[in-house]
Amino acid sequence: QVQLVESGGGLVQAGGSLRLSCAASGRTFSPYSMGWFRQAPGKDREFVAAITWIGGSWQYADSVKGRFTISKDNTKNTVYLQIHSLKPEDTAVYHCAGTPRRGVAYDWWGQGTQVTVSS
Repeated sequence: QVQLVESGGGLVQAGGSLRLSCAASGRTFSPYSMGWFRQAPGKDREFVAAITWIGGSWQYADSVKGRFTISKDNTKNTVYLQIHSLKPEDTAVYHCAGTPRRGVAYDWWGQGTQVTVSS
């Protein structure tokens, strides 16, 4: 069983920065890809960024390109999301997710960490 625990969220002013972390545990943790998603109040969950565990190929939602950077530390089983130039519309609960195989929907989900951006 895999567990994902996010941290690093908080209240920041517009233009500020945050680094979110997602620590994974579990003997079966061997992901193909890890990703970040977010859900704002009253909105559907949306994809933010993803990175392959081996190789480190990444992809981003158009709305965050140039401001968000996803990275990983395989030795710590941790994925990061560095966020710069925060905007009020970035306010959401940010969830970490993982999938063990290519082409398979994300199987593992964390509880999320709240990011609130004040204008």
